[in-house]
Amino acid sequence: MEADQQLLDVLAVLWRIPPPGPDNLLTAPAFVALSELLDQRYGGGKATFALSNALRSFGLPCGLPSNKSALALDLPTAAATLTAAYSRRMTVRRYICPLDLADDLPRMTFGNARVAQFTAEELEKLFNAPRLRRNFPTLPFESERLAQFHWLVVEEERAVDPRPEARAVPMLFSDIRRDFGEIEPYLGRFPPTVEGALFFLLLARWEEWSTMPDVDWRGFRIPWIYTLDEDLFVRSARPPNPDSLSLEPWIVQDHWGEEIELERPTYLPLHDSAKMELPRFTESDLTELQAALATPLFETPVVHFLVRAFLADGVDEVLAHMTAIEASLGLESDHKRKLRPNPDPHPKLSATNRVAARIGAALTDAKAVQDYKNLFELRSAFIHGRAGLEKISTQQRVLARGLARRVACALVSLAATYPSSSREDVLAHLLNRGIAYL
Repeated sequence: MEADQQLLDVLAVLWRIPPPGPDNLLTAPAFVALSELLDQRYGGGKATFALSNALRSFGLPCGLPSNKSALALDLPTAAATLTAAYSRRMTVRRYICPLDLADDLPRMTFGNARVAQFTAEELEKLFNAPRLRRNFPTLPFESERLAQFHWLVVEEERAVDPRPEARAVPMLFSDIRRDFGEIEPYLGRFPPTVEGALFFLLLARWEEWSTMPDVDWRGFRIPWIYTLDEDLFVRSARPPNPDSLSLEPWIVQDHWGEEIELERPTYLPLHDSAKMELPRFTESDLTELQAALATPLFETPVVHFLVRAFLADGVDEVLAHMTAIEASLGLESDHKRKLRPNPDPHPKLSATNRVAARIGAALTDAKAVQDYKNLFELRSAFIHGRAGLEKISTQQRVLARGLARRVACALVSLAATYPSSSREDVLAHLLNRGIAYL
């Protein structure tokens, strides 16, 4: 999209400002003139912070060090890009998640997500390195070091606000009358689209593939997420630091026999079966999961608690896995007799045994029933502060994870079998079948 001469002329005044620029660019006459021109053309209000973000992404010459002046976009490109930014109605937001401590994982693509180890050149494109360097000319983007790691990349398309300033600083346009201290019960730590991709990965048998479960049953950790928005009015985040990930010294010998100290990622080794089984997590599996998530069986926060368990540490991890099981196979009527059918076919069963019976039926596994009862007793001892509570062993920790995963997988299969049935009917059917496992 080409820009006209008037816009080029206004931008040219900004481009001619010598470094280091005015004390406050946002009040400089050239900046104000550009803001007013764009507001007259496109509406949406004067774009102060939004325009500042865009100019940083263009590499406004007065904001660059003298030795980085070549980073600046030429005027025609900057003008055309700015015009396109005002005209866009959708944007792509990319969540780039390092899989810290990951072993050598196969490439996977599912839905809007992919898992891969990228080359330095591929990472330069993923992170839009030229834009990063124009925004942060004094900070390095160490793509070579980052290329040593595996990544989960999730993309989503989003509608943009027609007001550029609302895209730059959404908080300024929020309803000030709302309760800023309120808690959204099932709001996760990560964006929903990332947690959805993570839930899909967590259905894999990581706890069984781990060769060092006493260190961590997980096949990877996600210490942070780098969010990149194609919208120029959204401020770019600082380039990630490879030192925030797990690296260890690596001593090698050169061809003269001299030792050279390098570095390499620390990883949690997995059984070889992981590399064979992970590629089986295909697009069809994701389609089955997405269909299941739309059924009544997933009306409860199963996804929330399984992901929360992955992100939690210590006893909170075990509690979240136990809660994921109850969210999967528990009913409010388990605790409230008046909500049960009349007559109740199983009036003497406790809430714990009702969930345990459903586990037995869902997994066709009597041992899983006893495992759940033992873990529930452990959970109760912790919550109620019983005397003599011992440390939770690695075996118990991994057992809770495995049981929660298996139940979640069973729920996906049940959703495919009973796509139109109510949650109450499916769980009642499981309860009737599961009595034999108690």
